[in-house]
Amino acid sequence: MTSVQSSTQQQTVELKPSYNLPFALIFGAIPIAFLQPWVSLAIALFGLFLLVQAITLRLQFTDTAFDIYRSEKLIRQFPYSDWQNWRIFWKPVPILFYFKEINSIHFLPILFDPKILETCLEPLPRKD
Repeated sequence: MTSVQSSTQQQTVELKPSYNLPFALIFGAIPIAFLQPWVSLAIALFGLFLLVQAITLRLQFTDTAFDIYRSEKLIRQFPYSDWQNWRIFWKPVPILFYFKEINSIHFLPILFDPKILETCLEPLPRKD
């Protein structure tokens, strides 16, 4: 977790990447290759795709929005004022982050530290 203070005293928390899910898919595809090579290839390629995403994407929580960056470029911003609900699926081994805005829903694979994610999300609206 990285905290940055600006001159306006806004705090930004950037989530560190986690490679657990991509590596689990890549290594999990190996034994499947003996039974179903094409299925194994699809799983391994998806794992490689997620690995590239974990390397290139950066998620930041600011005082007003959840921001997604690729390198230094902001590619998407989700203002908290539009959020209605959020949830992390499969708590023992978090693999999916869901949040609902007024007009859309979003699912993101957990490619970042899930504990810090949940800490940043606690003040936001949530319905279970």
